[in-house]
Amino acid sequence: MSNLSNNRINTTATVAQITEAKNSIEAVMTILPFLTGLTVDERISLPSIDVSNKAFTEDAINAAINNTGLLPQYISVNAMQNDLTLFSQLDELIIVVKQLLERLEDTQLLAGSEAYVSALMVYKLFGAAADAGVPGTDAIVAQLKQRFTSTGNTGTPPTPTPAP
Repeated sequence: MSNLSNNRINTTATVAQITEAKNSIEAVMTILPFLTGLTVDERISLPSIDVSNKAFTEDAINAAINNTGLLPQYISVNAMQNDLTLFSQLDELIIVVKQLLERLEDTQLLAGSEAYVSALMVYKLFGAAADAGVPGTDAIVAQLKQRFTSTGNTGTPPTPTPAP
């Protein structure tokens, strides 16, 4: 929460930092131009590889390497090997990117939570000031209260829960 003792994050990113981060992500896309996107239907319909069928795939590739004469020419063992190698190589990157995504999402959640909880506290403080008759606070409370009445709530904000 802003201005309270349990404020865990109190910073902003500079425009230069955001620009550099976006450029770095774009650089990865340039470095790996073969990265592709799938439709939702493709993601659902494509068979996926797991530990057991990865071992099966490795065994099939080894069998194909050692028995090329038994396979039709349209089967490319080299393409199979490339696909499996790329699958394994991307594992390393996916782990790092997932860790980055988790930290981005956690930081965003924390920053948003702290801002929102502080905003609720400000709303309650202005409400107390209005109840005490402090001039000008009724208009502030009325403006802030619109957020809660326009969403179908009773006009009372939820009680903030402390951030973990």
